[in-house]
Amino acid sequence: MEFKYLVDSFADIKVIRYKVPGFEELSLKEKAYLYHLSEAALYGRDILWDQNCQDNLLVRHTLEKIIKNYKSRDNYIFPDNAEFNDFLIYAKRVFFSNGIHHHYAEDKIIPNCSRTYFSSLIESTLIADKAKNIGEQTNNLISIIYEPNIWPKRRASIAHQDSDIVQDSAVTFYKNLTKKEIENYYKIRSQNDKTHQLSLGLNSRLVKKNGEIKEIKYKISGLYSNPLIKICEELEKAKKFAQNNNQINILNKLSEFYRTGDLKTWNDYNIAWVKDTDSKCDFVNGFIENYNDPLGLKSSWESVVNFKNIKASKRTSIIQENAQWFEDHSPVNKRFKKSVIKGVSAKVITMVQLGGDCYPYTPIGINLPNADWIRKDYGSKSVTIENICDAYDKSALESPKSILSEFSWNKEIIKRANKYGTLTNNLHTDLHECLGHGSGKLLENTDPNALAEYASTLEETRADLFALYYMADPYLVKLGLLPDSEAYKCSYDKYILNGIFTQFTRVQLGKKNTQAHMQNRKLIAEYCFSNGGNIIEKRIRENKTYFIVNDYEGLRRLFAKLLIEVQRIKSEGDYLSGKNLVETYAINIDQKLHKEVLERYKKLNLQAYSGFVNPVIRPIKKDGKIINYIISYTEGYLNQMLRYSKEYSTL
Repeated sequence: MEFKYLVDSFADIKVIRYKVPGFEELSLKEKAYLYHLSEAALYGRDILWDQNCQDNLLVRHTLEKIIKNYKSRDNYIFPDNAEFNDFLIYAKRVFFSNGIHHHYAEDKIIPNCSRTYFSSLIESTLIADKAKNIGEQTNNLISIIYEPNIWPKRRASIAHQDSDIVQDSAVTFYKNLTKKEIENYYKIRSQNDKTHQLSLGLNSRLVKKNGEIKEIKYKISGLYSNPLIKICEELEKAKKFAQNNNQINILNKLSEFYRTGDLKTWNDYNIAWVKDTDSKCDFVNGFIENYNDPLGLKSSWESVVNFKNIKASKRTSIIQENAQWFEDHSPVNKRFKKSVIKGVSAKVITMVQLGGDCYPYTPIGINLPNADWIRKDYGSKSVTIENICDAYDKSALESPKSILSEFSWNKEIIKRANKYGTLTNNLHTDLHECLGHGSGKLLENTDPNALAEYASTLEETRADLFALYYMADPYLVKLGLLPDSEAYKCSYDKYILNGIFTQFTRVQLGKKNTQAHMQNRKLIAEYCFSNGGNIIEKRIRENKTYFIVNDYEGLRRLFAKLLIEVQRIKSEGDYLSGKNLVETYAINIDQKLHKEVLERYKKLNLQAYSGFVNPVIRPIKKDGKIINYIISYTEGYLNQMLRYSKEYSTL
């Protein structure tokens, strides 16, 4: 049967499949290990939904019940009704975003069907459930779903007059607290942590009740106890199939962290995890990234399960072996460089399962752990996810139109992108994750949380600048990572065009740029355009705007200049300078350009975002004994979302 990448498309989203090449060749023990880690990845799903907004699970359960009313055997038979179709698109968007806010823009998603129609769907479902107070429940749900002033933003990143970015955010990391109160609370605790080694606030909800502030830990017997119990049960099962003692130790440390919520144990787990560079099978599971917290303290739950692509890892091995050279030759001030690079581990992986904040949309590269002191003393692991990148590329071939053809100034740029694009995209990810995030150091007395709400954007900016600076270095050709001295130019063309212009197909007209990765790209591109004279040129042809790189070496010098400053800001914890960079270059979008890019993109009939359905892994039994694990790619988008809720709901 021919493999079909495209599964579904709706609104600004397309859902695709990814292959897991090499799974069949794994040993039974390796497959079993990955299977139980995959189960653990799926059992954490409800944690993220609840973290994103307190009403998310209520809305999701309602949507699921409405859809199930139309289920017929193994297929979904829906009425030929325009309003029901609008409802269904809304439901799919909510499932994709793990809540009622757009997964990227973070604005509240509003259905296109009428309130009256949606109310009728809710009422019929409540009647079928023999619920009480049907009118009251319906009105409450309709208000949550439709009222623009109820949870307008998942995470507010821009403070307005008389507003507070914490209280303007729907995320549930804080309750009844202001930004100032939270900062004061953790400032006192940071002063008590003289080593700055604890990721304060990472795994807790901070609440104020009767004037008293309390921190409620995410742990078994605490907040999110039920899903953490199920996760730990699967971690315990995975231990039986561990390939070495390192894996057993890692699983034990993670389980202990989930039982106790102790941040020192979290450090011990991360150190054990980053030291294990020999295991073929690996995973990430925990409260990892703090992008959803307006203050950059608390982390969302996520998980990925994978195994090493040995052949493709040759590229990252070369980078890993030369990590010290890259650090030594970085343009940043010597005070901010690591004199000795420790434990840099880089590999290409094959993804097996996505979970939590990595599902259904996922990064194409990962660098962990996030604690700067662990990176400095023990190193970091960096991965490029080859089969995810491949799925993106292959699914794009199913569309006859592309951004490249519409927004490129000439055929030379298109030809260069077609020749080198996949290679340079992967290499940029390698450099960003392996070297960019792992480069540089904080000064001894710098608070790792000093950059507060601007930390995520500036960290991604720093990693991208490191990658961009070295993409043009002749040393990459010497190492065999690039075929010639022209290849890097397509990465510069793409980065500038995307950062200034094309990425804003993902933002509604009139909105500001709020997502950290998009802010990072705009900051870099806008800074270079504004400060580079004619290095980047804006051209108009037939009433269409184009951005052209005229001087690639000059652009590299601008990348170096900005990298020097951003590394200084991070190393010194210079909040005001960081704030100035972000607010000057990263947030405000030129409305004329924004209108144009949306109109041109609409004509291409493309979706701005892509996400994935996971493959399904099933044990095969004979005489009551598991003899194999098989992987299949036939599950549809709605089927998977509803099955996950049935089999993995814990809250």
